[in-house]
Order: sequence, then structure tokens, then C-alpha cells
Amino acid sequence: MFRNGLEPWHLLVVLAVIILLFGSKKLPEMARGLGKSMRILKAETKAMREDDAPAADGTANSTAAEQDRPAVAPVTPATVTKADEATKTNTTA
Repeated sequence: MFRNGLEPWHLLVVLAVIILLFGSKKLPEMARGLGKSMRILKAETKAMREDDAPAADGTANSTAAEQDRPAVAPVTPATVTKADEATKTNTTA
């Protein structure tokens, strides 16, 4: 039954239905928008690949945001007392 499932006349019928649904004026606008979005996607994926590539001088991978960020000293934990313990020490003193 589906030996030759997609014949040329099937494609013509599908194309005619698409033109009837969207109109001949709207189709070029849709194709133009699709082309722009594909170019943007291609440029972004190329930029991501360049960011992931190892640096030429052999340093580790880092983004521009990481390079601009100042070094942060490690935080040491402070001694925290509960509110009940603090009030007990104040009332007994």
C-alpha cells in the first residue's frame, strides 16, 4: 500500500494546501524570518564552539566574565549561638 509513499504529486498537493492556508504574501515573510533565525543560530553555535576551544597559550578554559571577576578570599565560618543560649547567658550574668 505504501510502496511509493511520497510521489511528486503528493508534494504538489501539500504545497498547494500550504499556499492556501498561509497565502502567497505571508510565505516570503515567513521564509525570511526563518533564514534570519537560522543565521543567528549558526553564529551563536560558532561563538560557543570558539569559547569551548582551548586557548592558544595553553591556559585553562575561562570565559570573559570569569577573567573580569576579582579574586574572592575564602569565607571562614563564624560562631553562631542560638537565641535561647544568648538570652540565658545574659540573664545569668
